[in-house]
Amino acid sequence: MSNCDNKKSFLLPSIGDFLFIALFLLIALYSGKKLLNDGDTGYHIRAGEYMLRTHTIPHQDMFSFLSPPLPWTAHEWLSEVIMALIHQASGLTGVVIFFAFFLALSCFLLFKMIRAEGDILVCLFVVLLVGGAAQLHWLARPHVFSLVIMVAWYYILDQYQYQGKNHLFLLPLIMIPWANLHGGFMGGFILLGAYFLGNALDAFFGRGEKRDESLRRLRPLGLAIVACIAASAVNPHGFHLLLFPFQLTSSKVLMDGVSEFLSPNFHEYYIKYFELLLFVLLATVGLSRYKLNPVEIILVLLFTHMSLFSARYIPLFGIIVAPIVSKRLTLVLNDSESGFARFLKQRSTNIASIDSCTWGYLWPLVTVAAVVILAGSGRIHFQFDPKIKPMAAIEFLKREQIPGNMFNNDEFGDCLIYGAAPAYKVFIDGRLDMYGADRLKEYFKVITFKQGWETILEKYRMSWIIFPADTVLSRHLLIDPNWKLIYADKVTNIFVRNVPEYRYLMEKYPNVRPAVQDDKEDRA
Repeated sequence: MSNCDNKKSFLLPSIGDFLFIALFLLIALYSGKKLLNDGDTGYHIRAGEYMLRTHTIPHQDMFSFLSPPLPWTAHEWLSEVIMALIHQASGLTGVVIFFAFFLALSCFLLFKMIRAEGDILVCLFVVLLVGGAAQLHWLARPHVFSLVIMVAWYYILDQYQYQGKNHLFLLPLIMIPWANLHGGFMGGFILLGAYFLGNALDAFFGRGEKRDESLRRLRPLGLAIVACIAASAVNPHGFHLLLFPFQLTSSKVLMDGVSEFLSPNFHEYYIKYFELLLFVLLATVGLSRYKLNPVEIILVLLFTHMSLFSARYIPLFGIIVAPIVSKRLTLVLNDSESGFARFLKQRSTNIASIDSCTWGYLWPLVTVAAVVILAGSGRIHFQFDPKIKPMAAIEFLKREQIPGNMFNNDEFGDCLIYGAAPAYKVFIDGRLDMYGADRLKEYFKVITFKQGWETILEKYRMSWIIFPADTVLSRHLLIDPNWKLIYADKVTNIFVRNVPEYRYLMEKYPNVRPAVQDDKEDRA
């Protein structure tokens, strides 16, 4: 196959193509609805539509009824505008397919990155493991942009460190859009800092040529850091944006109270891939005679800590350790003379030989085009799942136009913004950083039904409540004479205060009973 003709090379998909196609089709056709498991997608879209409509980037909240309006750092404004444009063109289906493309692209680029120095089968195994670990955060949200950019950023630094190819001038150019797309741009500074510190340690402790090489790398890395800091200020919030991630992560209430900021729960099925990736990393680093250099040590320690501290950092951990693991697994495989190792090396050699005869991206492009056509014809359709989201309840609200302030949970707030704004304004939504620690404490006091919860409802003059059905708060309100259930399904309960203002609704829906969850659905 070394003398492949051009026609055959063009028509033959590479291993990277197969990887992209498999992941893209898996997400777009099979598990696409899971990308809408987080209601944040809804408020991102409506925020983007607001910006397109007003031609302004908001600095204050416009979705909650709280007054005066809360200051809001719309740090993902560019992502939200992009999501709004896609939604206007093709609805939630288009948004899902768009992010499915970028999720598959992140794995494709990671494979291309580590393939340069790794065995082809080893690289494929590592990327699939990283993809499995990252699927807990496969959501139609702006962080997906950061995954793709992080791979490109890492590749540029890796090429500079190990191949002597200086493309650091690209980093400030990348930082400008990244800082406007997602707060994950701070990951770029973490990587830059790790490479700078690693080379500084090499220069300090090293000797001879190794020390000189590290010293030569320090100045360009330092200049890149300064240039990227300046580039990150090219956003509507200026240098304030650099402080925002620190303000976010310094809030103990937020970090301890929001599920995605919590440490990974190793009893969850999707964490098993992360657990396996951790084991592979430990075995590779601990048992291999190929030791980590200072840069790699810093990266492994830092991102392992981040992933164990908060599950949301697991995808970044996977990206960071992928080249470190694949390089060493490849070296171990090449050194081994066992029968299994010889079998793998022979298969890898044959596959790599065929893979080297491919060029172009015909089949990924054809696959994307086919999925877009299917979506345009209505054969692929995605929406928020009414089995887990309050979409039916929102339709009820739009019919009844209930007056007064509501109390809701943050997830329902996102869906209400998407499905019922501006007619309804929420108490809280996914922008928990905007609401602040004091208001979050009040919110958690109500949803956990702690002493004094009723005073919070009085403080904000809340006259009706929309809340998940199977919760402590909903179960209490069912027996509280001060509240009346006017709507119930398996996802949502809606209560109004037992006051004359809502007498017409109580008379209109006098015998509403809580929906009974089917045992089979519970098990599912």
